[in-house]
Amino acid sequence: MTVIDTAPLGGATAPVPTLVQLSGNIGIFTTAQLRRRLINTLTHSSDLFVLDLSRVTFCEAGGLGVLVGVQGRARAQGVTLALTGLPPFMARLLRSAGLDRRFPIAA
Repeated sequence: MTVIDTAPLGGATAPVPTLVQLSGNIGIFTTAQLRRRLINTLTHSSDLFVLDLSRVTFCEAGGLGVLVGVQGRARAQGVTLALTGLPPFMARLLRSAGLDRRFPIAA
């Protein structure tokens, strides 16, 4: 798992979402680091925190746990965590785990 980019989106007149693009595998050996990095980024995030998953190639249940945990922290801080760029396998994984309705999906 690699965090490729952390950058604001949008123009100067609108609130600027925070974008984090992930790539690679999200598995047992990467979830702790991913959790730390996302929580750290969340503390400096705007009101909209977007995770781009378009370059994620694999995700275990622990990765879903990280997403759910970070979403809980985001809500507690008044931040919306949205997902974008879902590869088909991630969409199926979220749906099979019953999490597809829990996360806003950005186009």
